[in-house]
Parts: sequence; C-alpha cells; structure tokens
Amino acid sequence: MGFPEFTTPAGLSALENHLVHVSYIEGYTPSQADVAVFKALPSAPSSTTYPHSARWYKHIESYSAEHETLPGDASKAYTAYGPSTSAGAEAPKAAAAEEDDDDVDLFGSSDEEVDEEAEKLKQQRLAEYAAKKANKPKTIAKSLVTLDIKPWDDETDMAELEKSVRSIEKPGLVWGLSKLVPIGYGIKKLQMTVVVEDELVSLDELQDEIAEFEDYVQSSDVAAMAKI
Repeated sequence: MGFPEFTTPAGLSALENHLVHVSYIEGYTPSQADVAVFKALPSAPSSTTYPHSARWYKHIESYSAEHETLPGDASKAYTAYGPSTSAGAEAPKAAAAEEDDDDVDLFGSSDEEVDEEAEKLKQQRLAEYAAKKANKPKTIAKSLVTLDIKPWDDETDMAELEKSVRSIEKPGLVWGLSKLVPIGYGIKKLQMTVVVEDELVSLDELQDEIAEFEDYVQSSDVAAMAKI
C-alpha cells in the first residue's frame, strides 16, 4: 500500500509530507515513479496548501515530453510508492537520523545553519538538473497527416482547389504529395499528405483555413494520421 487516493485531503497530505525531505518520489532524478504519481493527480496541488507538492508537480510537468523515456518501471501504479513503501520510508528515517544528530550538536551548529546547508544543497541539485535538461536536445514531435478535401461538384476546378490549399504557409507545415480519388457521380476528392509539427500547427485551425476557400471546398477530413 502506497499513497492513498489523491481526490482526498489525506492523499494530498501524504504526498506533501513525503516531499518535505526529498525532491522526487523515488531516488535523486526524475523517474517512472514521479510519472505514475503525477498522472494520478487530478490537477496541480495548491501552492498555498501544498507548497512542496506544487513545486514537485511543476518540475515533473516540465518533463511531459520525456515521460515515456524516464528510467524505471512504467507498469507500476502510483500506489506502489509512498510513505508506507520501503523507498518512501527512507526519507522519514533519514530525517529522524538528522534530528538525532542535531540533538547531540557536537560542534555547536544551530538548526538555522543546518537548514541553510540543506537548502543550499537542494538548490544546487535543482540547478544541476535544470542544466542537464537545458543541454539535452529536445525531440520535435511531428505527425504525418492525410487530408481528404471534397469539392462542391464535378465542375469544381480541382487544380485551383489544390493551388489554394498549398498557398497556406506557416511554420511547422510542409505539404506533400496529392492525388485525385473518385467518390462517385464523376466527383473526385483531393487527397493530400502534410507533415506538421504538433506544437506549432493545429489541425483544426488548418481545416478552418482550408474551408475559407469556399468557392472550391465543401469540406475536409483527416483520413489518417501517424506520429513520425
């Protein structure tokens, strides 16, 4: 048994308490443990009520494009992690050991100095993680899309229709091959392939722009789409 349901205050409190002494759910770098817990949360925790959880959530959210490639077992549920697991129990034990050391205080160090050193180490690690992420090449997600563009009737000038569609230009959009496909009664639809960068091009907006050529276009549909 690990974290309880995050739809209850008890679940969010358990996560907050777990993240008081650690930066990640398990280990010292982002992993599938963080992804499992991140996906189990219905929304971002309140930074006012759960400041440690909110900080962690925003950090893991920045890795969204890399979630599938993070190390660890992606088949584990979020309940496999938490304060009752062996991994989650290490933080409270470490915290207890630190508190015992503070009580002895052989060198006369104050609590404020210990906290300052811990915060300095934490910030140093966060800076190292940020630097590694900044230097890592970002994968550009692209899709290969096949569009079916239907004319009004068999008298529609298909050459002008295609010319109009190809006149649409924007970053992340590359038009590919095209062909005419019979659909009945002498009418042919224009089938075109296009490569789009997912972050830059919205297919809904692209279809809206195609529909603006209302002298030629009756409608358009996404016939096929594949990630590349």
